[in-house]
Amino acid sequence: MSDLKRTPLYDLHVALGGKMVPFAGWEMPVQYPMGVMGEHLHTRAKAGLFDVSHMGQVLLRAPSGLGADAAVALETLVPANIVGLPEMRQRYGLFTAPNGGVLDDLMIANRGDHLFLVVNAACAEQDIAHLQTLDGVQVEPVTDRALLALQGPAAQDALSRILPDAAAMKFMDVAILPWDGAELWVSRSGYTGEDGYEISVPAARAREFAELLLADEAVAPIGLGARDSLRLEAGMPLYGHDMSVDVTPAEAALGWSIPKLRRAEGERAGGFPGADAILPELAAGAARVRVGLRPEGRAPIREGVAIWDAESDGARIGQVCSGGFGPSVGAPVAMAILPAGLAAGDTVWAELRGKRIPVTVADMPFIKPDYKR
Repeated sequence: MSDLKRTPLYDLHVALGGKMVPFAGWEMPVQYPMGVMGEHLHTRAKAGLFDVSHMGQVLLRAPSGLGADAAVALETLVPANIVGLPEMRQRYGLFTAPNGGVLDDLMIANRGDHLFLVVNAACAEQDIAHLQTLDGVQVEPVTDRALLALQGPAAQDALSRILPDAAAMKFMDVAILPWDGAELWVSRSGYTGEDGYEISVPAARAREFAELLLADEAVAPIGLGARDSLRLEAGMPLYGHDMSVDVTPAEAALGWSIPKLRRAEGERAGGFPGADAILPELAAGAARVRVGLRPEGRAPIREGVAIWDAESDGARIGQVCSGGFGPSVGAPVAMAILPAGLAAGDTVWAELRGKRIPVTVADMPFIKPDYKR
């Protein structure tokens, strides 16, 4: 008997020919018969439907019934402007560690009288325990809902046929929309570099809703393989790879998520774990930082590949944290945390099967994102 968990869409994945693999304690589809390359390109051209029900969904409430009080509490764990987050909008944030590293990244939505958080699957249990350390805040893990992501240029048309109000939403808007007697929690966001939505659906209605979306000829089911290559092309970091408890926000190139008012001399400076390490580094600049890489040729350089500063001898200056072939780029792409002095166009060297190949430091993202502002 497997102890892997299954999402409410497990049977649908099997029916669609999904190849199921273990991922963060769940049985998830890595690909469908279309294959990773086809799924990736379909999402960029039309719309892809992803099951992200393994992610943690959490409600955060203050006893006062005021979302602002929950926001004040959450700011003691997350160095973002949550107090100033407008109602029915969401924001990216980080859970930081006492050493200045990153415990996880998350999405935070202001839904008026409470906050709605989405956290990574592998960190969900740890994150919920972390939230429960907050005094006087009610932490409610959501266990009866699935989470779907609909991504790509045809996402708006596909979703607005079912939920007409979704069309008017802008990037990072959130809404609670009725559908056939059910309540859907919708955000205009995602993890591919494309326009799209994430939709929280009651678990008992998840398959019905997914099949309704898949009935649109523009929508295809997409697995974890293409999800990874899509986010890599978009220059988006993945927890446990491009950021970790040993990587600071500045090193992960995520300093943009920490606004001026939470930094040194800001109106609400510090007050979060690791601030004593994180804020001076943001002010001075990190000694190493996450950058994009473009290897020569068509052979990908994958996670763990060593990066050197010279073709022979020299010093090892880092290693690839995410890498693979970028189907939309038509070439391999990668990310690594390397010395901060490097600039786009500089050459470093990746050691592949005992031989060093030239790699160009590149700006990210590798593709032009397409969000509805």
